[in-house]
Amino acid sequence: MILPNMAAANVSRLFGLKGYTSTVITACAAGTQGIGEAAEAIRRGAADVVLGGGCEAGICQLGLGGFNVIKALSRSEVPPEKASRPFDANRDGFVPAEGAAILILESLEHALGRGAEILAEVSGYGVSSDAFHAVQPDEDGAGAARAMRWAIEDAGMQPSDIDYINAHGTSTPKNDMVETLAIKTVFGEGAYEVPISSTKSMIGHALGGAGALEAVACIKTIRDGIIHPTINYETADPDCDLDYVPNKARKAQINTVLSNSFGFGGQNACVVFRAFEEN
Repeated sequence: MILPNMAAANVSRLFGLKGYTSTVITACAAGTQGIGEAAEAIRRGAADVVLGGGCEAGICQLGLGGFNVIKALSRSEVPPEKASRPFDANRDGFVPAEGAAILILESLEHALGRGAEILAEVSGYGVSSDAFHAVQPDEDGAGAARAMRWAIEDAGMQPSDIDYINAHGTSTPKNDMVETLAIKTVFGEGAYEVPISSTKSMIGHALGGAGALEAVACIKTIRDGIIHPTINYETADPDCDLDYVPNKARKAQINTVLSNSFGFGGQNACVVFRAFEEN
């Protein structure tokens, strides 16, 4: 019952879902990649409706011990609520979390046919591999940049069409620097114009569940017109010099969002969400 596919298998059994099923295991990219693969199954006609997302319940002695050995966790002697501080110069590791989020994805025809309230559209999806290191990101950010670029191209958009980026933003020194570099690679000078924020600054890093939780945040951003902040941002880092929406939420009209997830093994997955407009 602890085989990785059992979460999907049990949901399938409980609800009698007898069509396409799969389990994505790509570390911290899994939640985003699960949503992307669900959208791809619908796009190629393998299903009309797919439940897609991610979950994680990894806070245990063995799991935390492993992350601690490789110095991935924050060791700051600060109040716990301030330990996750993505893009801040004093960041020193991530804060582990648990959680899950599931989206109901369906074809437009099926959604309209049942009179569903359509919250947003999955417009683009990109996946790449760093092919570099077991746990460290490629220092030039090329793999992350490829996934972002491919997701934007898959959506039929240009980088300038993206209104907001939900960053992977783990609060580890190297990840945040490399993600910033990758965003600059894809967006050029436009990188300084697009708002970016990290959900993990507030809820920690839920690993395989993170991308799915952040997908919900992205859709809420589109629906509510409010960009959540990157909290605990106090000291600027010259290597992380973009607009991270520091400490205070921002009202804005957001139609398109890029969501980034990058995992151990060099796994990179990005999804573009767009406000739904019925023709």
